[in-house]
Amino acid sequence: MAGKTREKFTKQEKSWILYDWANSVYATNIMAAIFPIYFTSVCGQDTTGMEWWGYGTSLATLIVAVMAPILGGMGDYRGMKKKFFTFFMLVGVFCTLIMAIFDNWQMLLVGYVLSYIGFAGSCLFYDSFLTDVTTRERMDMVSSWGYAMGYIGGSTIPFLLSIAILLVMGMDNPTAVKIVVVLTSVWWGVFSIPMMKNVHQKYYIDGRPERFISSAFSNVGRTLRSIFQNKGLFFYLIAYFCYIDGVGTVIHMSTSYGSTLGLDTTGMILALLVTQVVAMPCSILFGRLAKRAGAIRMIGVAIGVYFVICLVGFYMGYSIEVDPNATGFAQTLFWMMAFLVGTVQGGVQALSRSYFSRLVPPDKSNEYFGFFDIFGKFATVVGPFLVSAVTSATGRSSLGILSLLLLFALGGLLLFLGRKPMREAEAAAEQARGQSAAES
Repeated sequence: MAGKTREKFTKQEKSWILYDWANSVYATNIMAAIFPIYFTSVCGQDTTGMEWWGYGTSLATLIVAVMAPILGGMGDYRGMKKKFFTFFMLVGVFCTLIMAIFDNWQMLLVGYVLSYIGFAGSCLFYDSFLTDVTTRERMDMVSSWGYAMGYIGGSTIPFLLSIAILLVMGMDNPTAVKIVVVLTSVWWGVFSIPMMKNVHQKYYIDGRPERFISSAFSNVGRTLRSIFQNKGLFFYLIAYFCYIDGVGTVIHMSTSYGSTLGLDTTGMILALLVTQVVAMPCSILFGRLAKRAGAIRMIGVAIGVYFVICLVGFYMGYSIEVDPNATGFAQTLFWMMAFLVGTVQGGVQALSRSYFSRLVPPDKSNEYFGFFDIFGKFATVVGPFLVSAVTSATGRSSLGILSLLLLFALGGLLLFLGRKPMREAEAAAEQARGQSAAES
């Protein structure tokens, strides 16, 4: 009976999990699927929309990446974590809502950049609240349920509602897109209420406000020095930054790219729904295969699949450039690409996190995972800029997509070159775990 009691989620745990349900609608509707298509159509059907979408994504992620270490350090002080979380969440919800007002692409881009900053900033503090809402023994379970609720519920249910609105009112109807934007904002805001109401900061640092920034800088510096001294951890983080940047760019740029090529809007959105459906079982499969083959080998497999995805994406654009009437063939390739993304997207993210946990000292896992979270959440800076810059320089969006091979190749190469120091780091961390267990 006691075992069953321990499996029940507390009110704080449920409320924390529900925020993943709340904000995932933004990631699906605004970042990945529906809004990029609309934005590109407002800009025009040439490469302009895709270029500006990439630049906007890079700018937003770069701003938050620069701010994140300082904000994270300031959030550790008494009462600050909830304030920062609420501020960024409200910025994201409000700026998403006002995107439904404007019709010119410049204001839509400004709204997107600000709303993305709000989304990413709120996620930074949301992740850090995990230590406050549950115990160390329950973190894996609570975190996994948050991921599952976001993937299955938060993305799929409002995404299906949005698709229904677009099908009824017309995929090219601006009013329908505006309703979807409003739905996104309302869904995000309403389901954030339990998080704001029930989740509280349990662990904090006492200190005066004027010392927040200086202390945050010193904490970041200490963590960086530790990472540089650990060669295996350093290799892994740089490799992770490269390939996860490519993964994020594929998520952000796929529909914008397809819209630039003139692909059918309905077909692209339904294809991304397939990605959502395929991702869940494949994530579980990746985890099981990693027990036999090892996490690094399976991450390498995922990188290899992303190589294929980039090549399919290039050929999709190349076929349109050679024959503008080949949209039917290109649409088939887009479905193929969406399916392939679904097979590896969840798996590579899950295994990257679990392998990192085996590399870090157990007594400093929270500090290291905060840095890992910054890399994971805000890595999508180089990829969109690279795609946009190559597209702008060559006038060919297909070459822009092909340029992502550089990120995946560099990530894979660093994983290969860092095999020995990563094994040494893993062994050292395992020895430290044994010592901690013996002492306790």
